[in-house]
Amino acid sequence: MRHAALCLLLLVAACGGKKDNGGGEGGTGAVSGSADTAREQQRFDSERKPEKVVEALGIKPGSRVADIGAGTGLLTVHLARAVAPNGTVVATDIDGAVLELLQSRLAAQGLADVVERRVVGAETPGLEAGAYDAILLAEVDHYFSDEVAWLKDATEALKPGGRIVISNRIHHRPRSMEAARKAGLVLQSESTPVPTHFIAVFTAPPAPSPGKK
Repeated sequence: MRHAALCLLLLVAACGGKKDNGGGEGGTGAVSGSADTAREQQRFDSERKPEKVVEALGIKPGSRVADIGAGTGLLTVHLARAVAPNGTVVATDIDGAVLELLQSRLAAQGLADVVERRVVGAETPGLEAGAYDAILLAEVDHYFSDEVAWLKDATEALKPGGRIVISNRIHHRPRSMEAARKAGLVLQSESTPVPTHFIAVFTAPPAPSPGKK
């Protein structure tokens, strides 16, 4: 996770510079920062097709979904819209500073009340058992030192019929798919909505039949 933390810290520095440029509220710096954030979101939405991730998660108003390694919230805003007004997104990250930037992005969209920010350990999901309709890992699973153990722990957080969705760059696919297989997850579907990224949808392994060991 050292590379993840380094990337996040670099991102915080870059985004923080934009946010603080120009001084107080209402100044040209605030306007510029807002415009930069909007352009960043527009570019991300165009390149990554986040609506396909939302579709894969199968979430709707009232759902509870975890966004693992949420960072500054480029995907989180889409999850929040999907579960609003009475659902919840639990956005986790190892760095509280980037979650502050996430909060700013959500507040600008009127979605802050839908999202719970949560700082977690680098190797643990930090999610309560049996509480989630879906768990999203977007460009994060390859940072875990033991992906199999992490996925097994995360499975415990799913509601019956819940989904774990992994989205990552194509070159990480073999590692992601093998870890999911070893964790006992069941592949439900897979797609490549953009040439650079895959989306794989998994469910928990079926419970053993009564009487079987």
